[in-house]
This record gives sequence, structure tokens and C-alpha cells, in this order.
Amino acid sequence: MKALTFRGRHKVNYETIPDPQIKALTDVIVKVKLCAICGSDLHVYHEHEKGMDHATAMGHEFMGEVVETGKEVKKLKVGDRVMSPFSTSCGQCFYCKKGLTSRCVFSQLFGWVENGRGLHGGQAEYVRVPIAENTLIKVPEGINDEQALLLGDIIPTGYFCASQAQIKADEVYAVIGCGPVGLMAILGAIEQGAEKIYAIDTIEERLSMAARFGAIPVNASKINPVGLLREVTENRGADAVMEAVGNSAAGKLAYQLVRPGGIISMVGVSTDESMAFSPTEAYNKNLTFKVGRCPARYLMNKLIPLVQSGKHDFTSIITHRLPLSEGVKGYDIFANKKDNCLKVTLAC
Repeated sequence: MKALTFRGRHKVNYETIPDPQIKALTDVIVKVKLCAICGSDLHVYHEHEKGMDHATAMGHEFMGEVVETGKEVKKLKVGDRVMSPFSTSCGQCFYCKKGLTSRCVFSQLFGWVENGRGLHGGQAEYVRVPIAENTLIKVPEGINDEQALLLGDIIPTGYFCASQAQIKADEVYAVIGCGPVGLMAILGAIEQGAEKIYAIDTIEERLSMAARFGAIPVNASKINPVGLLREVTENRGADAVMEAVGNSAAGKLAYQLVRPGGIISMVGVSTDESMAFSPTEAYNKNLTFKVGRCPARYLMNKLIPLVQSGKHDFTSIITHRLPLSEGVKGYDIFANKKDNCLKVTLAC
């Protein structure tokens, strides 16, 4: 099959690799119809995270059609249109039962193979899905392919970011980073009752999208966001800050923006070796800090009705639609924010 494969720093190839095979009785093989490049894929692309085997098929955002099933798979059949979270989950372990499916004891992340162990990703013509009956969801009526794709990662991740912020209607919120997840955090916060959200970025096109979604845009290259948030909150700061970037500069800004007794909710994948603020600083601000991987599989069922409702135009964040064969170009466009790129999808 054809796939986009990891070949080292800033090196992704479009090449032929072996087709996936059923390895366990609970596996299925999915023929990928649509996949996407995610911001967390860039950590691999920039090789901030060491250890991934060369020739690993990239990507963890995909949807498609079941073409083969293991012998113990009863709830899925060949021909089913399915969507997937970015990692597998069993649905039965301690963490799954608590709704923390991203920490399932059998969890594997799509698109990560190290020392020959792991799962190839969805930026490929086919992908093997373990514990498939609990990992995959049949795409229901009223959900198109692009919506199904976004339901596997960025829609739930944004919603999760907002839920960690403990939204209340009469409070003031800030979102740092108006990339795909930050924009979904804005919609997630609005769905949970937020009425005043300040969206902070330096890219005008992204700020315009944030404004379309209902946030107040703040261009940090022109306006001091800390001063602005102090001005509109009687010098307190934001009640909660949703950090969707995942680097030390964004973390430090979140700390500066949040009021004493406030919350920082961070879902941006960070590869920094230390926190952006010290334990003493957190103590002195009575800070609540929430961070971690979104339980996407748990949230997908909850968010399906919202997507079906048509209330929000989730797919408007997709700026570039390319065939899988142009995925190398897609990585270059996405990584370097060319042509006002926000989100790239790849069709197989």
C-alpha cells in the first residue's frame, strides 16, 4: 500500500510499505478514505520526540471503511463506514470505565512504531485497528466524512480543553493559540456556557476565524493580552485560560493571564523538559493546572449529536484538501503555515 512514512527530521516520504494484516482476533482492517495532518504530528516531523522507527506510517486522524475483520469481531462488518479516535481503547479497564479512554491499559497510539512495536498510522491506504469493536464507531446518519474525521481528535480535544476550564456563564476566558484545537476549544467553551472568550494569536486569518466562532480576537503582536485581560476584569485576569499550543512561551503567557484562584487547562502537546512556571509561582497564585491527553473515544459519542445538529461549521477550519499522494507537500504547507494553512486533509 501507499503511505506517508517517517524518515527523519523534516523528512516524510510517500512510498510503498507492506499492507497491514490481521494479527489478533479482535482486529479489523480499515480502508482509509480521509486522513489529516495534526499539530502533534509536527513533533515527529521536527523530530522533537526521538525513537520512532523509520518507515512508520504517520498520522492518527483517519476515517474509512472496514474491509476485513478478525474472527471475534461481531459488531462490525465489512462495508461499515467508521471513524476512529487517535488511540485504541478496550472499553473495559479501570480507566475506560472512568471515561479516561486515552489512558486505557491496552492503549496504542496510531502512527507510532518504536523498536518494531506499535501501530502504523492512518496516513495510508489501509490501517490495522486493534480492539476494534471498542475503538471504532460506526459513522451515524447526518455525519459527513470530514466531520467524522474531526470527531476523532480535534473536536473532542477542544471540548475537553474547555471542560477542564470549568466553564461558567458569567466568567471571562482566554484561549491561547487559534489553530484547529484552539478554535475547537472556543466552540467547546461556548457549548458549555461561556459568553466572553478572548482568543489570542498573532495570525490575522486565525483570529478572524476565532471571531466567526464567537470569540473576541486579540492580536498579541499588536496588543498586550495581559494588560487587556486585566483591564476588562478589574485587574484580576482571566478566570481560566485554555492553552492549545504546548510550548513554554504559551505556558508562561497562560500563567500571566490567569487570575489568582483560576485554572489553566493545557491540551497542547508539550516537549519542554520543565514547566513554564515554578511550583512557588503556582502556590502564590492558588493555581489549578489541568493537563493531559483528551479521552477522545469517550467524548465522541457525546459530541456526535452536536455535530449532527449543524449548529457549528466545524469543517470550515479545513483550508487545504489534497490527495494522499501530495502529502509530502501537505506537511510542508502545514508545518510552515504557508498559504494561510490551518488544517490539511488527505484523501485516499
